[in-house]
Amino acid sequence: MNTVDIVVPCYNESEVLHLFYDETSKVTDSIDGYLFNYIFIDDGSRDNTFDIILELSNKYDNVKYISFSRNFGKEAGMYAGLLHSTGDYVIIMDADLQHPPSLIPHMIEGIEEGYDCVAAQRTNRKGEARIRSMFSRSFYHITNKLTNINLVSGAVDYRIMSRQMVLAVLSLCESQRFSKGIFEWVGFKKKWIPYENVQRTVGKTKWSFWGLFKYAIDGITAFSVAPLRMVTGFGFFISVAAFTYIIITLIQTLIFGISVPGYVTTLSAVLFLGGITEFSIGVLGEYIGHIYIETKARPLFIIHHTNITVDNEQNHKNYPAGH
Repeated sequence: MNTVDIVVPCYNESEVLHLFYDETSKVTDSIDGYLFNYIFIDDGSRDNTFDIILELSNKYDNVKYISFSRNFGKEAGMYAGLLHSTGDYVIIMDADLQHPPSLIPHMIEGIEEGYDCVAAQRTNRKGEARIRSMFSRSFYHITNKLTNINLVSGAVDYRIMSRQMVLAVLSLCESQRFSKGIFEWVGFKKKWIPYENVQRTVGKTKWSFWGLFKYAIDGITAFSVAPLRMVTGFGFFISVAAFTYIIITLIQTLIFGISVPGYVTTLSAVLFLGGITEFSIGVLGEYIGHIYIETKARPLFIIHHTNITVDNEQNHKNYPAGH
């Protein structure tokens, strides 16, 4: 019998966890030939999410959990779940039921067809603010233009992966992770399952607009040096423009004599160059910040509680001393 681990990152999801387990189990129990286990990741929740996870683990043998010492973010939660998974296949899905459990049978069908990964693709963004949807579509377009990966528009983290692909994803151990890009970068044979957006019925989203914006910037800078080349292009353009202006000024001086330069022209040039300089420093700062974080080589997460037996050296590295 094939085994499937369902990795579920959780942050303040106490209102929906029971419903999530019940709804998902209804689907998985109807699939023959596969044994499903759950790995809940409590990402430093401030409500009683961990208590409910404990309750589920005491009631059901197929529930495992990892509780972080603080909030490390969803990327760390997904990485921890993949790292501690042992199943032949691994599913990543959110606990808020915006990732429909009804897609799991279709994912299994894709695996049986020979795909290494079967992922969900959101076809619309019903229920979201228009400006948020616009920025989301723009993000996919810009990322594909600037990077060497091809992000499918509407792609979400909800997917099933083979053990081989999971190991490939884990081999990319950078601290600042952008999983959507990593899933594409490692390659493998993929199948996409379109679905309509499901609005959250319980609880509130944990993603703010600013958080999503920073996540998008991290995604672009993690897989592309195009912004640095843009800075080089700006510098070249300004140098050519400045040299041209100097030539024109010399010619005007020789022909018409010395004229008093306009304050508006001077001020505009100073402000323009100042803006370009600040932008360039900001882009460089993003990349230097990435280097700074990566060189620290800090663990992606620290485990406070877990009922998963640590039986390999790699996992021990993610536990605090004396755990």
